[in-house]
Amino acid sequence: MMRVLFAAALALCALPAAAFDEADLLPIDEAFQVEARAPTRDRVEIAWTIADGYYLYRHRMGVQAEDGFAATAELELPAGHRHTDEFFGEVETYRDRVEGVQRGAATAGAATATLRIRYQGCADAGVCYPPHTRTVRVALPQASAQGTPVDGRAAIGALFGSGAAGTLARDAGDQPLPPERAFDFEAIAGSPTTLLLRFTPAPGYYLYRDRSEFRLVDAADGSSVDAPRWPAGSEHEDEHFGTQVVYFEQVEVPLPVRRGSGDAGAVTLEATFQGCQTDGICYPPMTRRVEVDLPAADAAAVAASREAPMATRAADAPRETPPARPLNPGLALLLALAGGLILNLMPCVLPVLSLKAISLARSGGAPAEARTHALWYSAGVLVAFTALGAAALALREAGLALGWGFQLQQPVVVAALTYVMFALGLAMSGVVVFGSRLAGVGDALTRRGGRAGDFFTGVLAVVVASPCTAPFMGAALAFAFAAPVALAMGVFLALGLGLALPFLLIGFVPALAARLPRPGAWMDTLKQLMAFPLYATAAWLAWVLTSQRGADALAWLLTGLLLLAFGLWLAERQRHRATPWLRGFAFVVALAAVWPLWRVHALPPAAATAATDGAVAYAPERLATLRRDGRTVFVDMTADWCVTCKANEKRVLDTDAFRAALAENGAVYMRGDWTNVDPAITAFLEAHGAVGVPLYVVFHGEAEGVVLPTVLTEAAVLGALEPPP
Repeated sequence: MMRVLFAAALALCALPAAAFDEADLLPIDEAFQVEARAPTRDRVEIAWTIADGYYLYRHRMGVQAEDGFAATAELELPAGHRHTDEFFGEVETYRDRVEGVQRGAATAGAATATLRIRYQGCADAGVCYPPHTRTVRVALPQASAQGTPVDGRAAIGALFGSGAAGTLARDAGDQPLPPERAFDFEAIAGSPTTLLLRFTPAPGYYLYRDRSEFRLVDAADGSSVDAPRWPAGSEHEDEHFGTQVVYFEQVEVPLPVRRGSGDAGAVTLEATFQGCQTDGICYPPMTRRVEVDLPAADAAAVAASREAPMATRAADAPRETPPARPLNPGLALLLALAGGLILNLMPCVLPVLSLKAISLARSGGAPAEARTHALWYSAGVLVAFTALGAAALALREAGLALGWGFQLQQPVVVAALTYVMFALGLAMSGVVVFGSRLAGVGDALTRRGGRAGDFFTGVLAVVVASPCTAPFMGAALAFAFAAPVALAMGVFLALGLGLALPFLLIGFVPALAARLPRPGAWMDTLKQLMAFPLYATAAWLAWVLTSQRGADALAWLLTGLLLLAFGLWLAERQRHRATPWLRGFAFVVALAAVWPLWRVHALPPAAATAATDGAVAYAPERLATLRRDGRTVFVDMTADWCVTCKANEKRVLDTDAFRAALAENGAVYMRGDWTNVDPAITAFLEAHGAVGVPLYVVFHGEAEGVVLPTVLTEAAVLGALEPPP
């Protein structure tokens, strides 16, 4: 009988649990209500109000201080009720209400403190909540004039951080040193292309290898640093970051420098690093700046520094990577010749080639005249390439990091080139005929096709060709920018020869010249028709200027074009009239168009617009983080004035197939805009052997990047996005 009664009692006790539905559980914030207050700047009181039928585990409660407050000890809690738990064994629990105290120190000047409060509890019905974290913000009392009294341990916590980074030393008598004494840091020049860093941890302290970053601050010549070459360290099981490589004694670390120029000068190194006290606190990341005098470097050393592999993160372990094999000078010249030849087919050159087509048509196949056209046009091309190459090399030697197309990064150059294209269009349309007082340039271009006109057409072809990068050009230009001056100028001349080669062939191969059409009345119609590519080029340049300096720049540009057009029209009306004052007035009006150019130059850069195609803006730190996380990243270095870039975007990058490939491979599309001068993008271009845009590099995690061709194809892009085998 007693056995039957006992069984019935057990059944009755089990009924509530058996009938309990988890839907009846209170939300965790109702089962365990949390509130916090700070009566003083060194004490935060936290209280939990616990609903009936619920309890909290003492050992699952804690606080991590964040902004505005530094914890100096573990959360203080009263003794709880002993409880044998089926999950944790012998534990202490709280019911109804429990209050705890978190001691520490408020950050100087902080008005509030942010705390992350963690806890875990259960319902008597036998259902437990997962661990929960609640972030609260607590108002801090104002410090008195004498300052809030805190003990030494609290002051240490305020100085050295919070949470895991501010845990007190286990030995209360072993007070941590200030960061400057705990970790001494020095830097000197070890060579023209290397900085030598020296870290000296105090006895009882250690330095992390992989929690450091280094950069040059505002290097005027575009110099940057590569991965530090850390020596072997000690493996240490760290309570904060797991297994880490650390240094307990003085360590010297070579830091390679990618030189932007060979000139001697001072650079400012910014070093960020982190370390800990053995069995004590961990310091928050500390940043030091040191000025170092770099000695002069010769051209070979500068070139070698740029060939080194670019760092993907500041704390990489030392690695041996063979330097890139330099091009043979003969091969570089051949590539330059081929690149210049292909440049004739690029869309940026076609508007100017329409001018040359007019002059060739006027020659009517006459051998002597065709040779004259070809030679003077080629002379203009070669002189312009020589001047452009000399300017680029001189500016780089002066400390400016530049690349192919650098002149179009200057808004005033873009605006002036718009004037030229617009004026030539007016001339081709017959609105104005430039006379001999302007060296016969326009007249030669639009009527007689004389020597000055041919020469000027060649110069203009080079100027507008710079937004384009043809196949083979990239390697040749990269060689030129690192080679001695004489050899570099040879590369630029080979590019010019390639651009002029088709017209030289027409001029010196009678069979080709004989195929030219005979002059006739049809040429006037062709000349007027060819004005429209020039107008289109002017419109494109105006759009580029808007990207660089905003809508105000466009307004000033249109004002300048209006003044220029009116002045040229008025001058043409007065060509055969004896009205000197009107001709002078026309000249003054046309000259007034220079004023808007100055206004454009004075405008600030336009605000960056948010990408609408899912691309993220290029940032070296962001790229390094994504690569460390094992992500695939498609880096697109572009510019609004780069016609090749825009053609690639239209044909390949702005397509559903490309977007689908990004999504399928979990890839990030990162875009760098080089429309304006950007040293970070210039450094990336140099690191990958490019001297201009476009540049496309695909990274799969921390593997070396794959550089894609200048002219993209869909197959090449989709194949590069696929993960390597």
